[in-house]
Amino acid sequence: MAQPHPIHGRPAGVSKRTSETMSTVIALTGNPDSGKTTTFNRLVGRSQRAENWPGVNVERKEGGLKDKKDVIIVDLPGVHSFSPYSQEEIICRDFLLNDRPDAVINIVNASNLERSLYLTLQILETGIPVVIALNMMDVVRREGIKIDVGKISKALGCPIVETVALKGDGIKELTETIVSAAGEKAGSIPGYSEDLEGYISAVEEAIRGKVPEETERWYALKLLERDERLRKDIDEDVSERVDAIVSSMEEKIDNDADGIIAGERYSFIERVVDSAVDKSGTDKRGTRSDRIDRIVTSRRWGLPIFALVMFAIYFVAIETVGGWGTEILDDYIRNTVRPAAESWLIGAGVDGWLVGLIVKGIISGVGTVVAFLPQMIVLFFILFLLEECGYMSRVAVVMDHLFRRFGLSGKSFISILVGMGCGVPGIMSSRSIEGETERKITAMTVTFIPCSAKLLVIALIAGALFGQSALIAISVYLIGILCILMSGIIMKKWKSLAGTPSPFIIELPSYHMPYLPSVLRLMSERLWSFIKNAGTFVLLACVLVWFLSSFDWHLNTVDAGDSMLAGIGNAMRWVFVPLGFGDEWEFSMATITGLLSKENIVGSLGVLFSSGGPGGEGIWEILGSMLTPAGGYAFLLFNMICAPCIAAVGAMKGELGSWKETAKAVTYQCILAYALTLIFYQFAMIILGYGVGWGIIPAVIALAGLIYVLASKDPFSPFRRAERDA
Repeated sequence: MAQPHPIHGRPAGVSKRTSETMSTVIALTGNPDSGKTTTFNRLVGRSQRAENWPGVNVERKEGGLKDKKDVIIVDLPGVHSFSPYSQEEIICRDFLLNDRPDAVINIVNASNLERSLYLTLQILETGIPVVIALNMMDVVRREGIKIDVGKISKALGCPIVETVALKGDGIKELTETIVSAAGEKAGSIPGYSEDLEGYISAVEEAIRGKVPEETERWYALKLLERDERLRKDIDEDVSERVDAIVSSMEEKIDNDADGIIAGERYSFIERVVDSAVDKSGTDKRGTRSDRIDRIVTSRRWGLPIFALVMFAIYFVAIETVGGWGTEILDDYIRNTVRPAAESWLIGAGVDGWLVGLIVKGIISGVGTVVAFLPQMIVLFFILFLLEECGYMSRVAVVMDHLFRRFGLSGKSFISILVGMGCGVPGIMSSRSIEGETERKITAMTVTFIPCSAKLLVIALIAGALFGQSALIAISVYLIGILCILMSGIIMKKWKSLAGTPSPFIIELPSYHMPYLPSVLRLMSERLWSFIKNAGTFVLLACVLVWFLSSFDWHLNTVDAGDSMLAGIGNAMRWVFVPLGFGDEWEFSMATITGLLSKENIVGSLGVLFSSGGPGGEGIWEILGSMLTPAGGYAFLLFNMICAPCIAAVGAMKGELGSWKETAKAVTYQCILAYALTLIFYQFAMIILGYGVGWGIIPAVIALAGLIYVLASKDPFSPFRRAERDA
């Protein structure tokens, strides 16, 4: 009877999937920005479903192939290789090796064959039948590049289908090819130099019978690369034999094992590309994307162009189209839905407390949040358009030039871009950063950038006090980047977080027209997440705020000013008085509820001001009468920088490794938020002609302390000495 081998824990040569399902399973792989997601959408249509891969917060998508629902397409995360440096890479290699799909579709960017084929070689080495979808062929033809697909197919030993996923070209042929390839024997695997092949054979002999036969070559190559994830799971005697083979190889070829194999792969790819690709017809000035990139990624124009793009985004989302939609929806909820619901409930004889809960608690609170939905729709639509056309990856290159001066890199900015949608995936994306110190700093600072939930607060304050000006959103965004850069300087001075930024390499996709269905799908997914949050966390918070603001400590019905919530708010508001928004307890309580979810800030204010002003004013007019512009901006600034929502704190703990380190990070965020808001408000009051108040003293102290920490070479030495003495 076959014995379980030490790596899989199942008998050698037996596929885990064989006994689990009779469906044909096709894995979809490729580099990021290769058109993999668009191809997946073309292949499965609306039958796709999403969940997380077991044990990790990485999305898994799968769906039935159009017209062949018994064929399941599994969309694997986009990766550049199977080196186990990230969760995505581990997921991909484990799925191919452990689940053994019937075939693999490898999406290859035709305009960047040299980079894309590295992953292709690693997939072929698994022994699974592979069909290559040579995508973006329209870009190649437009640039005057000719590719001999037959030569590449022969060299790699697998079929190749030319596709243009954005237009649906080649998808039918790809479907037919992959169905016929599924379950068939894999083609021949490309070979390397005679010396390397000898070492591969030696390792294959050492592990024979301990791994499935069809994956012997893959395991041999990974063990030659000194893959630690595999080495720790093999028998000691096998490990010793492999070590001897690797040492012999390194000594003879005079290079480290990883470099030897990577060099062999790239040499093979170079020979294939040189023989099959003709670039004689290309423009000597470079491709259209190259010519555009000389401007949009240049050191001189890159940042101004990015700032202009962000202004345009927020101008459309907040000040014009999105703002108009929000005004219409808010007016409809406030003047139509709420009065109609209240009239119907009273006419139905519903008790007064329940009418108050539904009308003032739920409709006013959740309705205030939902009213900003048009702005969210416009924002997400534009952001995903820019992402789909290829611009957002260029922004990371532009910001890498700036971030390196402050001890970070463009990889940190990629996490920031993800965090613009939601802070949780933004924090979790930091795990792809190789450098530990940069990874931790990124995880602790990503939430300084406004996420979609914070956009509601920005839109609320901008509408109430600044005429819905897009400049308010841009200023908060720039302050968020400034906080990240300052934090990079400050945290690098703490010895445990010292280090140099990791190298930043990113594949820039060619500019292309966005695929509208993909943009709409991404937008709808983000909006659905927003709506679910409004129907859960925000709803519960609004109900709680209504209850605490409607009853006193003896559970008697009272006005909000005499309620339990007012008592709590008045006890805490003095903390925020120097910041300009502590005179009214409502803003203190809204800030506290925002620690659960930033949407709760808007929802809580919607409940507390649900009765409207004396003239029937809405929430924008009420806020405008209660806050000065300086106080309103200070309220916005503090809530943008201070501790994120509870879900983001949990994600931060997962990246930092302990609650102790997470508590330090949250404390730092709150201290920085308080200090910057204090400095801003106190000096703003002087500049605006309101005079000098007592708060200027702590503001000057805070400013001096911040300058000292930024300028001093070792500002934390007293703390380290105290820590050592303790």
